[in-house]
Amino acid sequence: MILRLALGSLMARALTVGMTILAIALSVALFLGVEKVRTGARASFADTISGTDLIVGARSGSVQLLLYSVFRIGNATNNVTWESYQDIAARPEVDWIVPISLGDSHRQFRVMGTTQAFFDHYKYRGGRSLEIGQGHGLDDLYDAVIGAEVAATLGYEVGDPVVVSHGLASFTDHDDQPFRIAGIIDRTGTPVDRTVIVSLEAIEAIHVDWRSGAQVPGQTTPVERIREMDLTPSAITAALVGVESRLQIFGLQRAINEYPEEPLLAILPGVALQELWQIVGVAETALIGVSAMVVITALLGMMAMIFSSLNERRREMAIWRAMGARPATILGLLVLEAALMAAIGAVLGLVLLYVGLTVAQPLVDSAFGLWLPIAPPSARELSALAAVIGAAALTSLLPALRAYRLSLADGMMIRI
Repeated sequence: MILRLALGSLMARALTVGMTILAIALSVALFLGVEKVRTGARASFADTISGTDLIVGARSGSVQLLLYSVFRIGNATNNVTWESYQDIAARPEVDWIVPISLGDSHRQFRVMGTTQAFFDHYKYRGGRSLEIGQGHGLDDLYDAVIGAEVAATLGYEVGDPVVVSHGLASFTDHDDQPFRIAGIIDRTGTPVDRTVIVSLEAIEAIHVDWRSGAQVPGQTTPVERIREMDLTPSAITAALVGVESRLQIFGLQRAINEYPEEPLLAILPGVALQELWQIVGVAETALIGVSAMVVITALLGMMAMIFSSLNERRREMAIWRAMGARPATILGLLVLEAALMAAIGAVLGLVLLYVGLTVAQPLVDSAFGLWLPIAPPSARELSALAAVIGAAALTSLLPALRAYRLSLADGMMIRI
């Protein structure tokens, strides 16, 4: 009976109730959207590198090593000598190892030198391998394989020339040794999409005439002669390592961290990611707090709407009281109306969220490499919806108590 009365009362005030429900729906969609982006960002970061047990680089910070070796953010403090790399690769615990050399760029995209092992062992999103959708791999010294975003942004196709620039913000180009795009990697949603990949030997080749970060004046070695040189690198930036058995991870990590020949650092990608999230956790909390305040503002707006409607409904309340309704019934009616509005708003907000995710998912993935999974509401999200409905019921208690105290005579003496 009281549910039917509550629904009828809400329908009689359809315009104001509808605007209140819309405000609640938008605030709920924003709150849950922030949560989806937060969890999606964490999942995307975690899925950027899958199946790699250790990352090895010069001794610095674990987060710094993770950022420049995997996410191409920042620079290494030092390099790892080729001799040290070979020593690590020869250890019995190592199943595979992928060398990485960073430092140059192409039109603001990072250039990475590596070997075929990178295409064989780099995994993302739970074990997916890189796929070269167009062209082929690094068959020639001056072949380059580019990520999908590089190709889309610069309009490149297989066979186009690529000139690598020295450093990240340099006006000096290695234009005497241009590369040719041999292949384009299918989109991965990882930093690989924004990377130009060449061979380690190619990195050495373009720096043959360079000393101490600058080109030797007047020295230009012909390409034919460079091809005949021993282009074994003297150092690399970092290495991705897979071990034979997971039981050997910590032993190998300790051995690398205590390597006597030079100061090295071996990190577990998952542990370094946790450290990264601890650093950005304050920003996450602030973002969640702002979205929660939007929900609170919508609920306060609902309470103001109920207060403003009480004066118009005083005669209605008095009639119900004259028909035998108890004051507690009036209180329960108003609380139920508020809970219904919040419940409808929460469901509508959930619908808006999934519609928005469906539209935004490919756009966000293309623009930022951030994959937002479209999954059923989690227990945490359902708990948040229940909390919104409960908070709406509590918020309505104040105007409901005021209606509870209104006397029958007070309502009947209202003049029209």
